[in-house]
Amino acid sequence: MKIQEKWGKPVNARRNFDLIKIYLDSEDSKNKLSAQTADDLDLISVFNYIDRTNSKPGKQYLFNLLHHPTTDIDVLHDLDNDIDDLYMDKPGRELLEVELSKLNHPDAYFIANLFLMAHEPVFASVINFYIKVSPFLILAALLSLIVIPNIFSFIFLLLLFAYNIVIYFGNRKAISGYTKSLPQLLVMYKVAVALVKSGKFGQVHEVKRSLTSLRGLKRALKFVNIESGFVNGKSDIAYAAFHLFKLLFVIEPNTYTSSLKQVSKYREDIKEVYKFIGRADTLIAIQSIRDGMPFYSKPAFTGVDGKIEITELFHPLVANCVTNSLYTTDADRGALITGSNMSGKTTFIKALALNTLLSQTIFTSCAKAYKAPFLKIQTSIKTSDNIDEHKSYFQAQALAILDIIDNSSQKEDIKSLVIIDEIFRGTNTIERIAAAKSVLSYITANQNFVFVSTHDLELAELLDEDFVVYSFSESKDGRMLVFDYILKQGLLKNTNGIAILKSMGYPESVIDEANIVSERMMNKYLV
Repeated sequence: MKIQEKWGKPVNARRNFDLIKIYLDSEDSKNKLSAQTADDLDLISVFNYIDRTNSKPGKQYLFNLLHHPTTDIDVLHDLDNDIDDLYMDKPGRELLEVELSKLNHPDAYFIANLFLMAHEPVFASVINFYIKVSPFLILAALLSLIVIPNIFSFIFLLLLFAYNIVIYFGNRKAISGYTKSLPQLLVMYKVAVALVKSGKFGQVHEVKRSLTSLRGLKRALKFVNIESGFVNGKSDIAYAAFHLFKLLFVIEPNTYTSSLKQVSKYREDIKEVYKFIGRADTLIAIQSIRDGMPFYSKPAFTGVDGKIEITELFHPLVANCVTNSLYTTDADRGALITGSNMSGKTTFIKALALNTLLSQTIFTSCAKAYKAPFLKIQTSIKTSDNIDEHKSYFQAQALAILDIIDNSSQKEDIKSLVIIDEIFRGTNTIERIAAAKSVLSYITANQNFVFVSTHDLELAELLDEDFVVYSFSESKDGRMLVFDYILKQGLLKNTNGIAILKSMGYPESVIDEANIVSERMMNKYLV
């Protein structure tokens, strides 16, 4: 069975993120992850890995959840308790997954629009009147042809069909998302009833109340109820014939105009049921994620003055990822991560930020133990030149870091986890180091946890009192570079830039001089 086979495994499927993010894009809340941080953490790829949901509302709900780290421990504990309750009954859980999979039709993405936006009439009153009487005119023309075959009734019928096709295609974009969602709305109603009856979700008084209210809407959408039957299990030929019937008899425009008031009346109830479905699907998906990991831990959150203590941290998207542990001192002392090219420093700081996010969203850490305060995640990792806006790499990163400064002041209730990769790369060495030193000292002085990767060894000396220095290194096996990807405390003692040049065939005289200069500079900063 498919549901059993996919448990604990990433689901390799094409995902339409334009539709998945409908729910996410509907509002801008204070705790919403910034677009910069979402991109820095490759959140699309992360979602592709952890998405084990069975329904389209489930995908939208989980995607939204990942972008909203919480600082409410009760919310996370409630989530975890509900996951544990579901996990105890495997056969019952699988039946719930079967129910949820009934909402896997692409049109189910549009249910969210029913409560996220107000739908206004798109047809003029004259057209509205025609849409209502059109089916009766068609039936009259057909009856006339059957009783007394004549060319006038035939031409009249063709004109009606032609005009109906014009109405449909002329307004399809404006109404299609709405009309597509209505059959799925009724499917969602039935799935929610089944989930409530299962008794697996504790107190569901609000959902029951909303389901009771939606009975009125269900009765008002009798024709749509017929269509929901076609959506679930009918043959392609029957479904195509039904759509042709809808097209010729302007059923969708008719449904649109006749249901606007009813749907508007029940928007809050639709939202309540939608969130219930999405959360139920997400609960099951989180346990599947946990079962598929080599190990995981449920995070322990400390007070605002707590430390970060993580044991055997790994990045879930890196195959056979080498684990690293981290035990910080106070928040007013940052961490400088030095390392050779390709040694693993960027992967490590991404893993740190991502685990903080997963801990504060799905209460799951990719580590054997995770202990930290609640944190606001702020990053500058994937900054690049923007030709359209005439911004250099330095300008783009400077703007990103200014945003971090503005949102990590002492007045903030929640302190920040600040992750910066290659700070101020793109300007001259002297100004880069000077600016980096002053900025990093300023952010750490505000009691934030700051992790910065850099090749600038001079920063270690300048930030000696404010930062702990860690490094990633490698060893040489003949002409090959061997990386262990293990985080070590202390300044980097090996570099591989010159070794890479040598392996590419640079002249020996260039390599020799580079090694002499490098050794002289290393002695200066390692003494």
